[in-house]
Amino acid sequence: MNMTEVARLLLGLRAAGWTEKEINDFVLYIESGEEQYKPKAKNEKAEE
Repeated sequence: MNMTEVARLLLGLRAAGWTEKEINDFVLYIESGEEQYKPKAKNEKAEE
């Protein structure tokens, strides 16, 4: 993925209403595969 595509991905996630922390955690999950950064469904967040 080139930098233009990365920028479009980040802007798209912002437009979809993701917070900066959610975006950062998602990128960390993609790169590391660590479960602690894996995105959760919105309805799961309400249960925590």
